Amino acid sequence: MGELREPLRDLCECGLPQALEVMGERWSFMILRASFNGVHHFEEFLSELGIARNILSSRLAKLVDHGILRREPCPEDRRKIEYRLTEKGLDLLPAMLALRQWGQKYGAEVIENPVLVDERDRLPIGPVTITAHDGRVIDKHDLCFVDKSRVGIVEPAPLRARA
Repeated sequence: MGELREPLRDLCECGLPQALEVMGERWSFMILRASFNGVHHFEEFLSELGIARNILSSRLAKLVDHGILRREPCPEDRRKIEYRLTEKGLDLLPAMLALRQWGQKYGAEVIENPVLVDERDRLPIGPVTITAHDGRVIDKHDLCFVDKSRVGIVEPAPLRARA
């Protein structure tokens, strides 16, 4: 992945440690999955996930504190609270789908039903991919780290020795 490497000891220079601080455990992802599936109330999370009440309360509070979910009064009964995905939470959808697809590929052979499809044509979604700025699908061989000051600067290709 190029000559320049990330400073692996310096955790402050990378978004991954911060993301893992918020989302780095199973129940946070399961709550997020339930939220994407339309679950909004504490009791629904409790019954749908089979999670202990104290763990659910703690994880919901953490997701709210980090702006992934927001608490709002239920329109039908203002005494009840709903947990709704924020824009920050909705932005986790590609990461959730990538993890799900990875689990389907390398996990236990589970035939999923229902299947996640494109609503327009009802065909299964494709794999989550890495795309370049112009929309090209790229893989690990197309990636490299560069210093921020060098972003967008194309280096000339090295001259090949003549035979």
